[in-house]
Amino acid sequence: MSDTPSFIGNWNYPTKVRFGAGRIKELPRACEALGIERPLIVTDPGLAKLPMIAAAVDSLKKAGLAPAVFSAVQGNPVGRNVDDGVVAYRHGNHDGVIAFGGGSALDAGKAVALMAGQTRPLWDFEDVGDNWKRVNEKGIAPVVSVPTTSGTGSEVGRASVIVDEATHTKKIIFHPGMMPGQVVADPELTVGLPAHITAATGMDAFAHCLEAFCAPGFHPLADGIALEGMRLVREYLPRAVRDGSDLAARAHMMAAAAMGATAFQKGLGAIHSLSHPVGAVYNSHHGLTNAVFMPYVLAFNRPAIAERIAAVARYIDLPKPTFDGFLEWVLELRREFKIPHTCRELGVEESRLDELSVMAANDPTAGGNPISLDAAKLKGLFQAALAGKV
Repeated sequence: MSDTPSFIGNWNYPTKVRFGAGRIKELPRACEALGIERPLIVTDPGLAKLPMIAAAVDSLKKAGLAPAVFSAVQGNPVGRNVDDGVVAYRHGNHDGVIAFGGGSALDAGKAVALMAGQTRPLWDFEDVGDNWKRVNEKGIAPVVSVPTTSGTGSEVGRASVIVDEATHTKKIIFHPGMMPGQVVADPELTVGLPAHITAATGMDAFAHCLEAFCAPGFHPLADGIALEGMRLVREYLPRAVRDGSDLAARAHMMAAAAMGATAFQKGLGAIHSLSHPVGAVYNSHHGLTNAVFMPYVLAFNRPAIAERIAAVARYIDLPKPTFDGFLEWVLELRREFKIPHTCRELGVEESRLDELSVMAANDPTAGGNPISLDAAKLKGLFQAALAGKV
């Protein structure tokens, strides 16, 4: 792929993606392709105030569509945000959702679209067993997703992570029909991201690729996508952090984020198992939290993944193509991005480790870790991350 900001692509994997700088102008056509005439734009309060949302609303109106904006979405969206979005959707007689923003807005928007035509409560569709079969598929509204960060890859995902405030747990809401029908992936929308958010979201994309590649099981398609995603992060994330106007770096990171979310259908692991309860209890940024826990989980999983990580180190062209070289590079990347070294800096309290460890063991991502997990092992990981001992 040419390292210029001018490349553009129409992809049909894993869904229809309009990729390239300036393609936000095609938002009305993306809606029309799904038969949406009265879209509800689901975004967050910060984005709702920015010119990009006003411009999107204006372009939709000029195309003869009737949009409205719902922006009551928290940084880690909660069930109430989804419920309020559904009320807005029904009250406005909308016929589709534009999920517009970072991972939180994308997750909330997809969940609103799912719940628009359901009679059961949201938590009945948690990704446990075959709960997804409870969904009335005809009630799922069509979704256009528009990412404005390069991290979660939720724009190409079939699930949403929503906090259950009653239990202070992050729950994964899943149904295959939650996959957006159209994606408008315009890297120009990420140019204004501050360096620290660029770094944190980029490390989220990297965590998805890394854990997918290391997850047990046979899925060479996911492995290949994850491997190339990690190479793109190594090459382009430092560039995007150093110079937010580097459109080529922004574009490659947007691709890497989508690749991570496509690959992790194979599985995730302890990075996410630890991160989810911390994010739910302390409202920490998900990508940042993943980056904090990453080296501790790598060291814990070493007996099971050393050879695979050495292969990654060779592919992404590290100076020391070994497990140790890879771990050293991750630690150096965290230092370069000023990511906290301990989870204590995220607010994690030693007095709550037993509670957090049980929550982590119950998180569905725990099952994808290369080494089996239980609450005791996860508590050991928390203790290492508190002490800063890799």
